[in-house]
Amino acid sequence: MKIKTADGGWNPYFAGALVGVLAIVSVVATTKIMGKTNFLGASTTFVRAAGLAEQRLVPEHVEKNEYFKKEKVKVDWQFMLVLGIFLGAFISAVSDGSFKLEAVPPTWEKRFGKSAVKRAVWAFCGGVVAMIGARLADGCPSGHGLSGLMQLSLSGFAALACFFGVGALAAHFIYRGRAS
Repeated sequence: MKIKTADGGWNPYFAGALVGVLAIVSVVATTKIMGKTNFLGASTTFVRAAGLAEQRLVPEHVEKNEYFKKEKVKVDWQFMLVLGIFLGAFISAVSDGSFKLEAVPPTWEKRFGKSAVKRAVWAFCGGVVAMIGARLADGCPSGHGLSGLMQLSLSGFAALACFFGVGALAAHFIYRGRAS
């Protein structure tokens, strides 16, 4: 299996295999170190990061907040995993030569124009909707989809099928087949 594609990007099958290895290593490592099995997921980390920031400003609110009582505000292995994802993505993009700073990606520009503000507003709104959905579902696509599949969970298969199906439909309607 080739690590790079013809255009110099990472082979998606190789990258997928690495995610599988990461999932297995995370389960083994957390089980041995912490004594309980933990699966991949990321959305709780974003909530905890918000809680850490809020703790600096209004600590009494975090102490009284029922949600933060359930989801402890802390830096844990999953928090470090999310930081590692960011760092790994950055290193990968730099190493394959695809890293560049762009306020408006070409696909977005073709469909919606050059406005960086418009792009930022829609990206922020999309992030808010995704995070609300992840919290309502008590987990994100990596938690329900990847970790669910790893356990051969029927709900994991259903979740992943829904994520991909809705994502493909949304891309079709938003870009109307004009993306390249």
